[in-house]
Amino acid sequence: MKLMHLSDLHLGKRVNEFSMIEDQKYILSQIISLLDREGADGVILAGDIYDKPIPSVEAVQLFDSFLTRLAKRKLPVFVISGNHDSVERVSFGAQLMEREGIYISQVYDGKVQNIVLTDQYGEVCIYLLPFLKPASVRHVFEEAEISTYQDALKKAIGEIEIDKSRRNVVVAHQFVTGASRCESEEILVGGLDQVDASLFDSFDYAALGHLHSPQRVGRETVRYCGTLLKYSFSEAEQEKSVTIAELKEKGNIEIRTIPLKPLRDMRKIRGTYLQVTEKSFYEGINTEDYLQITLTDEEDIPDGMQKLRIIYPNLMRLEYDNQRTRENRSVEAAEAVEQKSEAELFEEFFELQNNRPMSEQQQIFVKRLIQKLQEKGFDK
Repeated sequence: MKLMHLSDLHLGKRVNEFSMIEDQKYILSQIISLLDREGADGVILAGDIYDKPIPSVEAVQLFDSFLTRLAKRKLPVFVISGNHDSVERVSFGAQLMEREGIYISQVYDGKVQNIVLTDQYGEVCIYLLPFLKPASVRHVFEEAEISTYQDALKKAIGEIEIDKSRRNVVVAHQFVTGASRCESEEILVGGLDQVDASLFDSFDYAALGHLHSPQRVGRETVRYCGTLLKYSFSEAEQEKSVTIAELKEKGNIEIRTIPLKPLRDMRKIRGTYLQVTEKSFYEGINTEDYLQITLTDEEDIPDGMQKLRIIYPNLMRLEYDNQRTRENRSVEAAEAVEQKSEAELFEEFFELQNNRPMSEQQQIFVKRLIQKLQEKGFDK
């Protein structure tokens, strides 16, 4: 059973105000070509289909087109919702789509959908576990003590009747402890959203979504496939890929990755203004790529962004690295630490990581927590 593992399409995403829809159309067409070449038996989409709970019209149309192309190939498709998705919107029409072999996880009600496929080695059970928050599971199991993501996932998986003599695959969208993040991912302060990899011990393969870097966590068969495209400059050095998991007889799984070639890459370049505008410099660069340029000139270039976009039309970010900026960063950091309270520093960190300010309730909670820590002498 050869399964293509994909996740985190983030259809409709904008990066530094640049729409990625054209790049996403291009990469999904590449996926279709790879499917035809590989002869996969099924496709897994492990959450974050869209970038927003209410996706744009373009994003919905693109996903509809992609599913239609998959359905024409008579391939079973296994879809779960992620933390960026509205599970109700993603699962709309799920029962109708099953007729075409497209299986979509629905709102969690205590049961996990199980689809059984068969090959020459026997049955493969594929469990669809949408992104779960503690509140989602608590709502179903009111008597259970569920306060963390670990509690929630442990309870949800514990309710599944798993026949360990068969080959079992779980599709999930959670942050497994020990995995590495990128800047483009949502982060909960303190790692509150983390779950332990041991929760997936009953499954032969865990097809994970949520983190943007392709990686294994713990054992080889607990894997994030990563995004199909780069969505932040922290990913500039990564090679994006799709993951192929081929399940043979029980206990024998072959895993490999296939690199992808984007329509436009995302890269960082640096140098003086004269250097990055010299023909000999940019001749070796695809000037259509999404770029972060760091200028090392001691003086700022007037209208530098506009001037550079004549050569590099998809310049996303312009920065300076010189004596002035280095001194400013040092002074600002020192002044900030000396003049701001612990609560203020924490609020700034929270807003930086979550792209939104803390609520009044969160501010009160943090202040009380800091006060308790200070009373116990942890500030010394």
